[in-house]
Amino acid sequence: MTAGDVAALILSVAALMLVVVIVLTLRVLLVATGALREAADELRRTAVPLVSDVRDTVNHTNAELERVTSLIGTAQSISTTVDRASRLAYLAVANPVVKAAAVSSGTARAARSLRRRRKG
Repeated sequence: MTAGDVAALILSVAALMLVVVIVLTLRVLLVATGALREAADELRRTAVPLVSDVRDTVNHTNAELERVTSLIGTAQSISTTVDRASRLAYLAVANPVVKAAAVSSGTARAARSLRRRRKG
């Protein structure tokens, strides 16, 4: 064997080893790709129903929020109406009550004064 034959043999063995390493690497990559595909399928199977449930929950929450907003608006309207009615009642009752209290107080003083005069 000549030096060229030995070099060719060494290169052939190195090329064969390189091909084996590449084939093994491809096999590992194929197994990893299959595992990733299975993980993606599992994620899809579990995530799609969860997303659907979340969507339903968000829709229900939005409906409840609109209902609460409506109730708050109604409560504010009732509060305003009660405040106005209270103010009107105060204006309607306060002046006559004050006058009646003044007349009552004046009458009581006059009655006491008359009693003192009669006694004295």
